[in-house]
Amino acid sequence: MKQILIATAAALLVAASPALAEKADRDQPVNIEADRLTVDDRNKVHVFEGNVILTQGTLTIRGDKLVVTQDAAGFQNGVATAAGKGLATFRQRRDGSTEYVEGEAERIEYDSRTEKARLFNRAKVTSGGDQVAGHYIEYDAITENYLATNAPGSRQGAPAGRVRAVIQPKSDGGQ
Repeated sequence: MKQILIATAAALLVAASPALAEKADRDQPVNIEADRLTVDDRNKVHVFEGNVILTQGTLTIRGDKLVVTQDAAGFQNGVATAAGKGLATFRQRRDGSTEYVEGEAERIEYDSRTEKARLFNRAKVTSGGDQVAGHYIEYDAITENYLATNAPGSRQGAPAGRVRAVIQPKSDGGQ
């Protein structure tokens, strides 16, 4: 169970951030607090419910529910969700920096096999002063590429809304 939680916790945030996450976090223990835990060992499903707070080093994931599953090959999938009008969130310090990467969405999914994170509904990722927001944000940790759309699977604009990005100017001083 600890291996599943470590991989899921680290992956949810590392994959969701365009900057490299704090490398030292991978070696830290995972701590999870929730009001309730249900374990289905046969199907390799762990469900944490009620004010879920997962921490590993500088990583913090919060939501109303966190479901961790493991496939036959040992790959983990994690889904963090929020109830009602709330949002699931993550926060982690960038490697070698004092800046944090933060994200929020109604649902945050991570697939450890493909190393992709998907943020659904009211999705937003912030790094430094830069921000990307849309209905759906996908981050590929292998290629370090983003896809932000107004709906999953959509590559062009649609009447439902537009993707927004704010990119702050970078100064040469100190960088």
